[in-house]
Amino acid sequence: MQNCVRCLAAVGASLVLGLTGCTIKSTLEQITDTTSNVTGTTSGAAWWNEDGHLKPDFKTTAFVSLNYDNLQHDLAAGQGEYLASVSRLLGVPSHQEPAFFSEAQAGYATIGDQGPTALLTLLRDRAQPFVN
Repeated sequence: MQNCVRCLAAVGASLVLGLTGCTIKSTLEQITDTTSNVTGTTSGAAWWNEDGHLKPDFKTTAFVSLNYDNLQHDLAAGQGEYLASVSRLLGVPSHQEPAFFSEAQAGYATIGDQGPTALLTLLRDRAQPFVN
């Protein structure tokens, strides 16, 4: 009985698709085209190159966004692996890192917890004098 119901459902679906002029291929193409258009314009696709790697301009942005809490802890301490990593991403030479850490810590004390965007702006501003 179940097989008969399944067959009737399949035949019914085929008739509906056939009568509406809709084909599975065109339906799938419309779905995938729409999905591609939406994800291409809203998902940050501009951050990625064709190989699926982050573009250099967005590495620091992504790092600060994904590691925000850890960066806050490092900034409060004035040192740490996350602060060292963002320092390298910003192009601060290793011999300048202690001075950058102090500057970043002092700046962080003035902005507090205003979110990743404010923190990124602060880090970029504080790194600028140290970047060649």
